[in-house]
Amino acid sequence: MNQQPLQEIARRLRLDILDATTIAGSGHPSSSWSSVEILTALYFGGILRYRAHEPDWPERDRFIMSKGHAAPLLYAALAQAGYFDREMLWTLRQIDSPVQGHPILGLMPGVEATTGSLGQGLSLGIGHLLGARLDGLDFRVFVLLGDGECEAGQIWEAAMAAAHFKLDHLIAILDYNKFQETGPISREMALEPLVDKWTSFGWRVLEVDGHDVDAIVETLQHATRNPEHGTPTILIAHTIKGKGVSFVEADFTFHGRALTPEQAELARVEILAGQAMEVQR
Repeated sequence: MNQQPLQEIARRLRLDILDATTIAGSGHPSSSWSSVEILTALYFGGILRYRAHEPDWPERDRFIMSKGHAAPLLYAALAQAGYFDREMLWTLRQIDSPVQGHPILGLMPGVEATTGSLGQGLSLGIGHLLGARLDGLDFRVFVLLGDGECEAGQIWEAAMAAAHFKLDHLIAILDYNKFQETGPISREMALEPLVDKWTSFGWRVLEVDGHDVDAIVETLQHATRNPEHGTPTILIAHTIKGKGVSFVEADFTFHGRALTPEQAELARVEILAGQAMEVQR
């Protein structure tokens, strides 16, 4: 499975997100698509240490999807990695299904935290690592943040705490697609100068094209193999909301609504071609 080209895995994840949210008639396709290459790099690029057949392996790295509304992507990646049968994806958001609209700890193997109330995931990651110190474990924690949730004060409290406790095994990744549910970040609550802010909080800051999966792998390899002692790391991944489907890239309101069956067929053509047209914002 992991011998497939990473770009091909990313395409399959996009298709699975499309099918799961279209069948459900709800969900967050555009927020999931913007992070596809990030999770492809983590799970299939040799970054995360995990055992799908042994999901509670104590030495595993932890991945926390802080932007919990991108659960369709997390589920698609976990299924591709072998944690559970891919057919489970088609039960997304159904009553009594464990494949809920936001990740819930204990319902699905591979889910490390209950998320969805935005702004909490970085704090949860810190808790994992402080617990690891008590238990004498040496795993790493990766936390995927949304840019919209970085408007929440808890993110910055957690950023201070991570530097204070010298958590160099903490790697945050920011899906910086520059849009949230209600519009552009720059209008709703601007984050810039973002690099300077994280640096001032005591973090090492790296930047990358969030849709260049090879560059993401290379940057994460550098971050994990060359940690700065006592310094947490954040990778700012510059992405496009709805990446892979031109009319979704052009319309931020797909943040919280599924495509119609007719739109889904148009999207499938673009994803399979891998050539979403450039759009002007």
